Amino acid sequence: MEKSTTPAEDWPLGTLLWFAVVVWFSSSLLSQSAFMAIHGLPYDAVAMLKTLGPVYYVVVVLELGMWLAVLGYGGHRWMNRRRGQQPLV
Repeated sequence: MEKSTTPAEDWPLGTLLWFAVVVWFSSSLLSQSAFMAIHGLPYDAVAMLKTLGPVYYVVVVLELGMWLAVLGYGGHRWMNRRRGQQPLV
């Protein structure tokens, strides 16, 4: 059999975003599991963030902004599909 010499195409952005979500969720789950194995209780994320002091509010605002951007992007794609248009990505 002859091997193909054409280069493979890049993965679509949607697939890469799902990989990022899976990696984020898995790392969060493993981190919580390791902490519980050592200390017996789950860690308190709010208490950990409050140890940052005033930077805590900046982190909360950045996270909320990120979630709003993700929801906006998903809503935009959903609306485009409902209208029968091609999605941006």
